[in-house]
Amino acid sequence: MSELTLNIIRLGILALLWAFVFSIVGALRGDLYGTRVLTRSGGGRAERSTGRQPRAVRRGPQTLAVVAGSLRGTTVPLNEGGLLVGRNPECSLVLTDDYASGRHLRIYLGPDAQWYADDLGSTNGTFINNQRIGTGHRLEVGTQIRIGQTILELQR
Repeated sequence: MSELTLNIIRLGILALLWAFVFSIVGALRGDLYGTRVLTRSGGGRAERSTGRQPRAVRRGPQTLAVVAGSLRGTTVPLNEGGLLVGRNPECSLVLTDDYASGRHLRIYLGPDAQWYADDLGSTNGTFINNQRIGTGHRLEVGTQIRIGQTILELQR
């Protein structure tokens, strides 16, 4: 085998080795720092006129906003199905806070048309007014929820 062919094979193996190393580093980085959070915008859709009566205006909180932390400025609309907050990509609001659990907090609409919060057994806890909450904590407009270094607020 010629020396040129041998050098080309060596460079090819070296390039494959580096590609393998970079793929491992990328996978580790994703595991350490979590998934990239993209804000979703709900604008741009025009509602059609169907002739039906408009829905009743809901009183109380309508959005959950991040007021402190790495995602400050992010808002998520509250819907009747509720919200799941945590680090897992399946959550409605994916936190990048190191103190948040995978599935940390559930916010849901109770049978009395009031919003409630349940801590889902998180390690570091969920706090409202510097008190750790469990399940069935009632929420009002302006209530601030602290998860690690992230503060969420219910807004109208």
